[in-house]
Amino acid sequence: MSLPSSDEVVVVIVNFDSGDLLRQCLAAVARQTYPSFRVVVVDNASMDDSLDGIEAACPTVEIVRLPENAGFAGGCNAGIEAAGECKWIACLNPDAFPEPDWLASLMAATERYPACASFGSKLVMAEDPARLDGTGDVYHVSGLAWRRDYGRLAERGVAESDEIFAPCAAAALYRRDALIDVGGFDTSYFCYFEDVDLGFRLRLQGYCSRYVPESRALHMGSAITGFRSDFSIYHGHRNMVWAYFKNMPAPLLWLYLPQHLLANVLTIARYAGTGQAGVILKSKWHALKAMPRVLRARKEAQSKRRVRVREIWRHMSRGLLAPYWKKG
Repeated sequence: MSLPSSDEVVVVIVNFDSGDLLRQCLAAVARQTYPSFRVVVVDNASMDDSLDGIEAACPTVEIVRLPENAGFAGGCNAGIEAAGECKWIACLNPDAFPEPDWLASLMAATERYPACASFGSKLVMAEDPARLDGTGDVYHVSGLAWRRDYGRLAERGVAESDEIFAPCAAAALYRRDALIDVGGFDTSYFCYFEDVDLGFRLRLQGYCSRYVPESRALHMGSAITGFRSDFSIYHGHRNMVWAYFKNMPAPLLWLYLPQHLLANVLTIARYAGTGQAGVILKSKWHALKAMPRVLRARKEAQSKRRVRVREIWRHMSRGLLAPYWKKG
């Protein structure tokens, strides 16, 4: 098999005040065994020193400086645009540190599964490498989503490649033409749940996704925004509502609407118990206020659906208690 040109795959890293994490990430990218690729760092108007010395230390890295913080979604879209006419886009968080064969394993998977348009890596907890951070994103019929195998011992996680609902964009590979086809990441999400929303829209248009266990990356997870911070709770739970009403085909939306409402009530109760009632209620209120725009986006998303509803349903998690027993 002939080696691809450097324009075949571009690694896009979205940076915002990542500090030394970005340098660690780029050092890991520099150790990749894959022979030829480009790296684009999109900086979301950082105010720290994360870009200091990057151009001198990594002269081949292309830096796109945005005038304001466009969030992960907007930053990714800027990176996709800057990548130009490549075939593959590899998304990588600055708090994710890929092992040397990470990209090579993803690109090998594109040869084994040519029908797939996206591929997810095995994410391992950087602070505890014996445990998994995720083996692909799961989408439940209630609208909740989570990273499969999160928190499990690594040896107990999924060991074989299989089809997943969507990859976690902290370390994932996408076919660029498929991203363009579905309109890229939804910038209204800013960050959190934007990769699940993207994966849903790819599925609506008939694209499949694959988990690649050989492609490994250490992931710190919310290292920049904070684990269960008000910021992450607000965006994650607002965007969860948007993704449900935007993407769920009508028969499934009405069938599982009671579960969606129950999931929201339980979520509000949960965070009220942790002293974060204000932020979770704000997230739901803002989700509802934006519903006219979301329903307009729904009309477009559903008009592009190319597969039967049953095919979408087949790849969702089901069962009333499934979201609450997901760690196993």
